[in-house]
Amino acid sequence: MILKPHPELRVRRFSIGEERAPLLVIDDLVADPGRLVRKAIARHYVAQQSMFPGIRAPAPLSYQAFLQEVLTPLLPAFGLASGSFAFPMAHYSLVTRPPQELAFLQRIPHIDSVSGSGLATVHYLFRGDWGGTAFYRHRRTGFESVGEERREAYFRCLDEESRGGEAPSDGYISGDTALFERIGRVEGVYNRLVVYRRNSLHSGDIDNDRVPPADPTAGRLSINTFIDVSA
Repeated sequence: MILKPHPELRVRRFSIGEERAPLLVIDDLVADPGRLVRKAIARHYVAQQSMFPGIRAPAPLSYQAFLQEVLTPLLPAFGLASGSFAFPMAHYSLVTRPPQELAFLQRIPHIDSVSGSGLATVHYLFRGDWGGTAFYRHRRTGFESVGEERREAYFRCLDEESRGGEAPSDGYISGDTALFERIGRVEGVYNRLVVYRRNSLHSGDIDNDRVPPADPTAGRLSINTFIDVSA
């Protein structure tokens, strides 16, 4: 499967919050996103043992090569030099878990890694209003990202808050809460890619009144990757 960039691909650069973490939003990413959706339909999806609230299936290997081609010239935005890409994860993803079944850590923003050099991408492949990706500041610590040096303090604080009166009730986070302040948001637009550091506090922006179906053609389909770049 050969993937080509869309002829009208557009890159916008942003920074998140007071820490000014870099964020890229790339519209019209793939020339034929419908091919990726058709591939998604044929995949076998499984529930996740990780914190992801839904089901996943492997993305095509060619997608990894395509992302490396597109993102390599954009790495300086993250303070990274060109190098080889490794993909700890590259999956089709469908959010399917009802809000009332979420664990505490699924009801708040999360990080994917404490590494400041690791990147995450979300490629939205759904049409309709299934929500995008939001970024947050933890009110008590003021952290917008959690690196190795902040890990112990942050998770100790979270453990205390999980047992307190301000712990979130059932449901996906969507906007400001007693524990977190939303500092940025990217709309989920068909064939849009968002790229950010894996240690930025973030969450899917999910509507608690509608549970997306477990259907690649009608649900909240995306391709999610983790990327490590080495010289």
